[in-house]
Amino acid sequence: MSAQAEADAARLLVRTLEAEGVEYVFGIPGEENIHFIDALKDSPIRYVLVRHEQGAAFMAEIYGRLTGRAGVASATLGPGAINLQLGVADATTNSTPLVAISAQVGLDRIYKESHQIVDLVSLFRPITKWAELAPTAQALPEMVRKAFKTAQTERPGAVYLAIPEDVEAAKVPADLGPLPVNVVRPQDASPAQIARAADVLAMARRPIVLAGHGATRYRASQALVHFAETLGLPVATTFNGKGVFPDDHPNALGAFGFMRHDYVNHGFDEADVIIAVGYELQEFDPVKINPNGDKKIIHIHGFPAEVDDHYAVEVGIQGDISRSLHALADAVHRRFDVNGTGRRIRELLHAELEQGRAEDGFPLSPRRVVADIRAAMGRHDVVLADTGAVKMWMARLYPTYEPNTLLVSNGLSSMGFSVPGAIAAKLAHPDRRVLAATGDGAFLMNSQELETAVRENVPITVLIWEDEAYGLIEWKMDLELGASSHIRFRNPDFVAYAESFGARGYRVGSADELLPTLRKALSDDGVSVVTVPVDYSHNLQLTDKLGDLTGPF
Repeated sequence: MSAQAEADAARLLVRTLEAEGVEYVFGIPGEENIHFIDALKDSPIRYVLVRHEQGAAFMAEIYGRLTGRAGVASATLGPGAINLQLGVADATTNSTPLVAISAQVGLDRIYKESHQIVDLVSLFRPITKWAELAPTAQALPEMVRKAFKTAQTERPGAVYLAIPEDVEAAKVPADLGPLPVNVVRPQDASPAQIARAADVLAMARRPIVLAGHGATRYRASQALVHFAETLGLPVATTFNGKGVFPDDHPNALGAFGFMRHDYVNHGFDEADVIIAVGYELQEFDPVKINPNGDKKIIHIHGFPAEVDDHYAVEVGIQGDISRSLHALADAVHRRFDVNGTGRRIRELLHAELEQGRAEDGFPLSPRRVVADIRAAMGRHDVVLADTGAVKMWMARLYPTYEPNTLLVSNGLSSMGFSVPGAIAAKLAHPDRRVLAATGDGAFLMNSQELETAVRENVPITVLIWEDEAYGLIEWKMDLELGASSHIRFRNPDFVAYAESFGARGYRVGSADELLPTLRKALSDDGVSVVTVPVDYSHNLQLTDKLGDLTGPF
């Protein structure tokens, strides 16, 4: 084959990514994938150099979650690839499309003991939908197309592709190119299943809707509102589903998933039928909504429900969620009255948020922090609440009005995703303000990505809830053991730390300083870090209060 008839495999790989509509690759180069990195120089794809491969995976995950298109994370072989695994597993358990690509040793030595050899495909298979090694350069177009199709097709998740060093450096026929992109379209639900579900609702006394992350992915927010209004049904969401049903709607019950019996739980206590819309079991254990296994469940999603003793499906409706909701609304010829239960639950949540606005103690109460974040952020802006006590307070109390405006990890519940995730969120939505709300423990797990945000000129704001402890673990230990241990640590000067990266640093010194400081930081045309001391003694006060709460409402 003549030189004119050949092309570089690395450039072929880049062309396949371009054909998939990839805008960003997040990663760190290695010796074994230098040809791929070099080929990206001539591509419209923006390579975002990160400071840790874990950050790259979290960025790819959040980009995929917000856009519906698989985010791409890249690493070298061995330790670089292994560092991707937390974000990859987080994406799979959060049903988020992600394509992870790493180098691997050459085929000329992969079969024997050699430097940096690890069976990466075997390591990634348990945490992905598909993991494979490219055996030849000619296989790249088919394998990349399969990777994106697999990652993005319901149920979405992560995939992994290992590319040996000699495959990446090989020559391929010049006429070898990307495969056409075909999109899998969800089908209409079965009319027979719609009719069966309508029969269940015809006999129901107090049905309730639970909307999960799948409803967000299917962009079913408008259909969900129409369904609830047509039938007069109350709607609760999971933590991952927050915003798919607006919290200021009169049928809204708030978010479900707190570790204790919260206000919204009482709505499920009284229900005899649960209409689960886009709910997936990893979002929380269904025993919390059906402890006795006696409620009838209508499962509406693009794929069948997982098997669980407390999630025995009476009727399963598979297909496009919006079309299924419209069809079921048309088939049910009655309305329900949700005003009593829904109004009382909304009043309790509103009263708690108003209590927070009035609390002026220092360090600040978590309620005050949540209330001030809500006052500082617009309806369309994006908050990422990291795992820990921060997530519990934000997910249950922070009002949301649009899908994907409060992001949590509720599948794997990984700590440390919010700072790198905020970078990806801002790249996906440059017209929105983005805030990473994180505990001090989670912040220092990936705080090095502040440098990435500054260097890449991605303006984000980070709000550190500081208590010098792993607050959620302390909360859990105090609840169940009556005491806590091994959860305390010390922090650096976060203002100086932020400024050392070239970011702006702020420290809140009183309750009335938080809101104006947040507004200033969010208006900065750059990266800002705000530290607010938090009084987590309110944690036990909350769970004690909820423990004394009685219904029905």
